[in-house]
Amino acid sequence: MAKANIGFALCGSFCTFSKAIAQMEKLVKEDYNVIPIMSQNAYSTDTRFGTAQEFIDRIENITDKKVLHTITDTEPIGPKKMCDLLVVAPCTGNTLAKLCQGVTDSSVTMAVKSHLRIKRPVLLCAATNDGLGATAQNIGRLINTKNIYFVPMSQDDYVNKPNSLVAHFELIPKCVEEVLKGIQPQPVFG
Repeated sequence: MAKANIGFALCGSFCTFSKAIAQMEKLVKEDYNVIPIMSQNAYSTDTRFGTAQEFIDRIENITDKKVLHTITDTEPIGPKKMCDLLVVAPCTGNTLAKLCQGVTDSSVTMAVKSHLRIKRPVLLCAATNDGLGATAQNIGRLINTKNIYFVPMSQDDYVNKPNSLVAHFELIPKCVEEVLKGIQPQPVFG
């Protein structure tokens, strides 16, 4: 029997997809029921990190479920109480800004909005080159938002990209356990 239903949404930080998918696989192996979600860009864009179809196939093989990738697909998440927790990994600066401003124009932002409307937790796993720049204000506002939690994060290359922040993807399973208990994993920045 599954421990909990975990929505797992990927946004377009393509360089972190392998890390995110590895954590998705760990959650499945830990007996969580994982519901895969991808933004339209993540679902349809081929990059130097792999083709969209390769990622889709890998995710669907791991979860044994079709990827939800449209606003219509993800709108029922809240009303149907499909998830106990929604993880957004990677969560880009663009998505952080949209969540901060209440913009619902993608499958991922709709999933978050729909899930939050029933007062269930969302765990954000940031991956953004401007986390200590323009995106810092959005992170600050979201940290102070009820039912929003963050995977601990740090600068990934403070010499060459001093504003870049990336969450510690390997902590996602531990963070899932803590957030399901209502605990913000600490330290948020390390």
